[in-house]
Amino acid sequence: MRIGMGYDAHRLAPNRKLILGGIEIPYDMGLLGHSDADVLTHAIIDALLGAAKLGDIGRLFPDTDNSFFNINSLELLKQANLLLAEAGYAVVNIDSAIIAQEPKLAPFLHDMEAAIANTLGINENCVSVKATTEEKMGFTGSKEGMSAHAVCLVNSIN
Repeated sequence: MRIGMGYDAHRLAPNRKLILGGIEIPYDMGLLGHSDADVLTHAIIDALLGAAKLGDIGRLFPDTDNSFFNINSLELLKQANLLLAEAGYAVVNIDSAIIAQEPKLAPFLHDMEAAIANTLGINENCVSVKATTEEKMGFTGSKEGMSAHAVCLVNSIN
């Protein structure tokens, strides 16, 4: 068994959709990035890649590669999961947290868990997504951006 940790952060910007965990969240701003800037999914990808020592999201899916421009991050998660399997690992579970002052994310957490679990081909009970604020402190508290943390456990399938 191996454990991985991931983190990601993106600025908020007007005229962008807010995508978290593959789910579109109604909000007047979205996250700025080369892909859909889904901080949650990016943190999960980095956790999975780190657990299997396969690099990180920036090396595998660089923002200099236009094939990843505006890509749905669940597609990147699917590709990362294939790399994980090729390396002889399978996802056991994921625990994650989104840090954002707004919007309130509680109504969407289950849908995020389901989308992530479905993309990885694992049971929804193996994916936990939480949301918190930083009590108006830092860049997330001042609504400049959002961040996410993820921890995962993978197991050898060989």
